[in-house]
This record gives sequence, structure tokens and C-alpha cells, in this order.
Amino acid sequence: MDLLIILIYAALAYVVFRLFKIPVNGFTLLTAALGGIALLGALVLGMNYNHPFTSQARFYFTTTPIIPAVSGVVIDVPVQPRTKLKAGDVLFRIDPKPFAYAVEVKEAALADAVQATAQLQAAADTAKRKFESAQAARDGAKDIYDRAAKLIASGTIAQAQFEKAKSEYQAANASAQAAEAEATRARLDAEANLRGVNTEVARIQAELETARFNLEQSVVRAPTDGSVAQMFLRPGMYAASMPLRPVMVFMPDEPPVFAAAFLQNSAQRIEEGAEAEVILPAVPGRFFKAKIESVGAYIPQGQLQPSGNLVDPEQVKGQGRMLVGLKFTEDLSRYQIVPGSTGEVAVYTHHMHHLAMLRKVLLRMKSWLNYLFGDGH
Repeated sequence: MDLLIILIYAALAYVVFRLFKIPVNGFTLLTAALGGIALLGALVLGMNYNHPFTSQARFYFTTTPIIPAVSGVVIDVPVQPRTKLKAGDVLFRIDPKPFAYAVEVKEAALADAVQATAQLQAAADTAKRKFESAQAARDGAKDIYDRAAKLIASGTIAQAQFEKAKSEYQAANASAQAAEAEATRARLDAEANLRGVNTEVARIQAELETARFNLEQSVVRAPTDGSVAQMFLRPGMYAASMPLRPVMVFMPDEPPVFAAAFLQNSAQRIEEGAEAEVILPAVPGRFFKAKIESVGAYIPQGQLQPSGNLVDPEQVKGQGRMLVGLKFTEDLSRYQIVPGSTGEVAVYTHHMHHLAMLRKVLLRMKSWLNYLFGDGH
């Protein structure tokens, strides 16, 4: 860009020297050079500050790493790369047999638990009846013991008969207490509920639901509308449920975001709503109108994360740039611009607006220069 301005000034100086027949000597050449340096320096500095430019712009897009919720051997991969998919379409299937077996085991365990619950209720009823019988026996023994106590006081019965009635009452009382404890335990076992369901039944029911969920997750589906960018998964491969081992990359069906990274020197001249122009190497010779939609509120190099180390400023590389989001005001659909394509952006402000024309000319020249490229030639 600077070279283009210098060449333009040199051409103008040559025309002036020829048109006005200015003698070419050391003084005139030095005057032209110093004047050119001063003029071009003022133009470039004023333009760069008031109408910022960056060559670091790109269409950014998000991807979703596909990680199965369960691990197993892949048996089917019906999806094709770069094919439009709807949310819920099958991406691949994992062998469901181990998960189906786990469901059957839990279903059998649940049936046993339900049967055991019925048995616990029956045991509680039996223990209750035993306690009632022991309680009746204890009451009968107590009546005999009370009468024997009165008779022994009047000397009507022998001491041996009294001791026998006493021991029988004590034995009946101990049996009643034991029967009461057993009835209480059986009742608590039968009434051990979680939200109205026996605790053991509830536990196995939860395990069964987990097993059914794992069986359902053996079929991996598209999380949203979109497509698979690249697909290297094949039947017979082992898909592991590990966060760091995605098996494919899914691209949601949403438009990419165009953002540019400006030097911090331009922070005071970049405002939301400002007009901008974008040139793209993918579309040589063209420029596109845009507006600034958002101005970055942070610079990535300044982020801090909790760790066991103190902050070392010397480890932070680079000054960092501020990210600016742009929205195109014209339709780009008729051009083949793939996500990830790069671009260059110029922002026009109301400060020294006359210099915006120079920036526009230079931007269009750079756009035409996009026709000049080679790959190994």
C-alpha cells in the first residue's frame, strides 16, 4: 500500500517537473523528496489512524465434535460427508448387544425386586400376627402372675407355684418383646419407600433406566441440522466415549461469522455501525459493503485461567489485536465463498473523511491485485 502511494507521488512529481520545466538538480530533487515524504507521511498517518485497515479477517464457523456417550465397536456408518442432515438423523451405530444384555439383566433384577417387595409385605403381616399372638400369651401369663401374687400373700398357694407363674410371665413378656421387634423390622423393610416405591425397586429401576439410556445412545444421531465435514469412521472401528477422542466433526447448519482483527492503535476510531468495505481473495476485483456489528471487549492475550503457577508476563506472546464483527449489507450467496475464507477490511469513519477516498482507491487496487497469484509458478 505504501509503495503504491510512493509510485503515484513519483508519477505526479515527474509530470510536474516536465510540465513546468523545473530544472533537475540537487535542490529541486531534495525539495521534491522532502515534500513527498512530508505529504505522504501525513496522508498515510492520517489515513491509517482515521480509516483503519487490516489484512487479518476471516469467515469463522463453529463445529461440534461428535463423541459417543457409550463405547463400543462401530457396526454401521450410514452418513455421507457434506450431505445435509436433519437433527436426529443417524450418524453411526455402535454394536447394541452389550447394552441390550445389560437391559435384560436389570429387567430380571427388577422383577426379582418386585417379587421380594411382595414377600417383605407378607413377612411383615406374619410378624405382626406373631406379635399379636405373643402379646395375647403375655397378657394371659400376666393375669396368672397377678393372681398368684395375691394368693401367695394370703398363703393360699405354695412358693413354688408362685415362682412358676412368675417365670412363665417373664418368658412370655420376653417373647412378646422379641416378636414386637421383629414385627417392627419387617414393617420398616416393607415400608422402606422412595416417592412411594420400595427403595430396592427404585434403585434397580434407576439402573434399568440407565441401561436403557446406554442402549439408546448406541445409535449416535445428528445434534442439529447440518452436515459432517470429514468422515473417516468405518465399521469395525472402536468408538470410545472420551472427551479428547471425537470420531467425526459435525458442522451445524448456520451461517459463518465474519470478523476482523485490528491493531490496538485503531481502537479509538472503530465504532459499532461504522461503514466498512471488504475485499476477498476468493472474489478478485470485487469489494463488498459491510457495517461493524460488534467491537471486541477484550484481547485474547490478556486472559487468565486458574492454575498452580503465578502469572509470568514474559510468557504472553504478541501485543494482541481487537476482534471486530462485521455484517455484510449485500448478498454474497451468488459467490462461492466457503467458510474459513480470508479477507481484508477497511473501516471508514467521520474523522478526516476526505482521506477515506484514498483508502477506497488503495483497497480497490489491492482487490484487483488478487488476480495476480500463483501456486508454485
